[in-house]
Amino acid sequence: MAELSARQIALTALRLWRKEKHFADFIISGLLTKTQLNASDRGFALELFYGVLRNLTLLDFWIGCLRGSGIDRDLRDIVRFGLYQLLCLRTPEHAAVHETVELAAKKQRNVVNAILRTATRQRSELLARAATQPLFVRTSHPQFLVERWQQHFGDEHAEELCKWNNLPAPVYARINLLKIDRTKFLHTYPESRPLRDRSMFVQFNSLPSSALERGHCYIQDPSTAVACELLDPKPAERILDATAAPGGKTGYIAQLMENLGIIVVCDRDPQRTDTLKENMARLGVGIAQILQHDWTGKRVPPEITSVAPFDRILIDAPCSNTGVMRRRVDVKWRLRATDFLRMQQRQIEIVRA
Repeated sequence: MAELSARQIALTALRLWRKEKHFADFIISGLLTKTQLNASDRGFALELFYGVLRNLTLLDFWIGCLRGSGIDRDLRDIVRFGLYQLLCLRTPEHAAVHETVELAAKKQRNVVNAILRTATRQRSELLARAATQPLFVRTSHPQFLVERWQQHFGDEHAEELCKWNNLPAPVYARINLLKIDRTKFLHTYPESRPLRDRSMFVQFNSLPSSALERGHCYIQDPSTAVACELLDPKPAERILDATAAPGGKTGYIAQLMENLGIIVVCDRDPQRTDTLKENMARLGVGIAQILQHDWTGKRVPPEITSVAPFDRILIDAPCSNTGVMRRRVDVKWRLRATDFLRMQQRQIEIVRA
């Protein structure tokens, strides 16, 4: 089977995200692990995939300007990629049009070519029309969410928040001391830049594929360390990480415990539980007992009760994730207006369990 190009991987990821409703990070990372793309092409695939997700409403607005009649979803995805390259990335016209047209089936290539050529000619007009649209269109956020922020924070701060969410997030990683010490890590990966106020965290310009595959680090925002440090786990203790996937905090807890003791690790989603197992294995965490469990159910399984009582419990309760939209690009498209109350009720149920 021929190696997929960066554009093909990004398109495949977008279609899987749209059809299967899995998390964007899970989809694109799964596809990239199966390829031999170099770092530059991997970065381009990520830029295309996340860039289109960040700008879905705006891209669809432009499609509406360029195409009087509707187009099917698969073709729309291809046109989205072309318009993102032409109008947002400023990719050279020939490369953007030619390579995007090649993504389409032969019978659809004339349609894609015509739309993108028109977009090239009308670029200034399209950008000007977009600038006059409501904030939720210009910044590609759910309308209900923008209106909620405008009500709570005012128009100016709501716009700043929307624009901030659309900026690419910095790539932070936690050095995994279960596999490598800090000095050796910094020597092995000289492109990493240590954070001044977080000695176990570094910043990269792009995903450190080699370090991740070896389990030498884990992509993790430094702010997530606060909960683990407040928990203050000790070696040989029994810890419950009640809602753990994908496992960033679990891995850090195991590191703080020096891989001694027991961490009972739960998540209600079977796929995310599998991801937990994979991540813990790669990080060398040997004290995690991982199981699928929904705390909103009535019965607590014996795998948990047999270890109780716990010395410490971490509940990273499910939330709307509106505070991390810059990093979790697809969160805004999963969110519903009713989620704020629903999440609050679920958080209470989990704590009471």
